[in-house]
Amino acid sequence: MVKINLILILAVLASGLGLVHNAYESRRLFTERERAKAEGHRLAADAERLKAERHAQATNLRVEQVARERLGMRLISPAVVASGVAP
Repeated sequence: MVKINLILILAVLASGLGLVHNAYESRRLFTERERAKAEGHRLAADAERLKAERHAQATNLRVEQVARERLGMRLISPAVVASGVAP
């Protein structure tokens, strides 16, 4: 009878340790999942912000402004086209 009681006590202890380990692992994985979700939301927000910035940079007015300021381009007139000589 003592052997059976000892075996049952060891089984209960092992089961308790397994339960504690599973609860700890569950909390750790939940925390990791929440961090990953937060990171995903942050990355999605960054992607939307970058998409909006790219759209703002690609407007016709912005392209024309960059062409004038950085590249020194200007609008062409009919007189330049007809003569074939740049002013």
